[in-house]
Amino acid sequence: MLENGNSSELKKTLSPLMLWGLGVGYVISGMYFGWNLGLAEGGTLGLATATFFIIIMYLTFTFSYTELACAIPKAGGAFDYADRALGKKLGFLAGMAQNVEFIFAPPAIAAAIGAYFNIFFPAFDTIYIAVFAYLIFTGLNIVGVKAAAAFELVITILAVGELLIFAGVCVPSLELSNLKTNALPNGFQGAFAAIPFAIWFFLAIEGVANVAEEAKNPQRSVLLGFGSAILTLVVLCLITFVSAVGVGGWEAVVYPEGSTEPSDSPLPMALAQIVGESHFLYHLLITVGLFGLIASFHGIILAAGRSTFEFGRVGYIPKIFGKVNPKTGTPAYALVANMLIGILALLTGRTGEIITIACFGALSLYIISMVAFFALRKNEPDLKRPFKVPLYPLFPATALIIAIIALIAMTVYNIKLALIYLMIMLGAYMWFLFTGKKH
Repeated sequence: MLENGNSSELKKTLSPLMLWGLGVGYVISGMYFGWNLGLAEGGTLGLATATFFIIIMYLTFTFSYTELACAIPKAGGAFDYADRALGKKLGFLAGMAQNVEFIFAPPAIAAAIGAYFNIFFPAFDTIYIAVFAYLIFTGLNIVGVKAAAAFELVITILAVGELLIFAGVCVPSLELSNLKTNALPNGFQGAFAAIPFAIWFFLAIEGVANVAEEAKNPQRSVLLGFGSAILTLVVLCLITFVSAVGVGGWEAVVYPEGSTEPSDSPLPMALAQIVGESHFLYHLLITVGLFGLIASFHGIILAAGRSTFEFGRVGYIPKIFGKVNPKTGTPAYALVANMLIGILALLTGRTGEIITIACFGALSLYIISMVAFFALRKNEPDLKRPFKVPLYPLFPATALIIAIIALIAMTVYNIKLALIYLMIMLGAYMWFLFTGKKH
């Protein structure tokens, strides 16, 4: 049944453990692929430098964002916070940036699912596999959020376990000299170019806020789920980075032997150097690695559905997208619309560029959210805040400053993609202004 019998209300079914599973699951694919593309830009030291600052940004941002999510547990996440704190125009831009992040991240992950699956079954085209994944996991999200979250929790635990096994196999063969070899191939400017791939380690963690409306006792559950998820991810990021690169140097987990094209499967490439491609552990990694990719793919589809749903619920897009399925209580129309857009992006075949556009959306979201954070603290000091960020104003200010610097650096090194992102945002904003009088 729907909450209160309302066709625009979501069920409250999620526990703190399920929120941890969603938070880690949204992100964990970033440990399995994508980050290695930053090695080609910055080398070991360049990507490590970028990742260091991005970890600080995510830690400070996550705890600041948790305050917002506990105070305003709504499916729109950043959209709802900015709308309340900064007005409808900036609220719309925050929501649109969130939509770009959540809709463009899954196509990149779907491409990696196809690449991992293709290792076992080369006869199957990666694009067909990716499209099939979209159909299956959009369908699962339509069936019901509790089933979706339970599935997410199981595959996330498997994916975390596999990363720990991977590190356990690689660490005995790790050589510090491999971390130092050609560590800064493009100078320190390579660290700036590597920023989007450092962000990919943690992209979409904020999706936990988008299911706050569906959490049991959201004020407590969101804090436990969000906080434990980001700490888990920081540990996994560090051990995965060092383990994979330390085996044979960064080039061995970027370029397959005899190829100049970057790979979407760095961990199997690292493990193959130790145990070979016929070993049980190699095949286990690929199999469970698929679970890691599926966890993020499925989880971000879930969060994206809530983000689009909220836009429909307030009327910024056709209101049909703000309705829930009367039988399952899920935002089915929003989920299907996001799937169709994602498949179109997938068909371009440009994984790295799709990742970068998603990162532009994420950084815009982080910046507007932190501005909204300060505005709410100033304008609504009496707002009930079950959780308050530690070390205020240091945490939100740090997140804001690093996000601004990262956005500027990404723009400088990705002018063409920055213009594409700007065109998407401007086009959406013009639509908002044109139809704004109706809202």
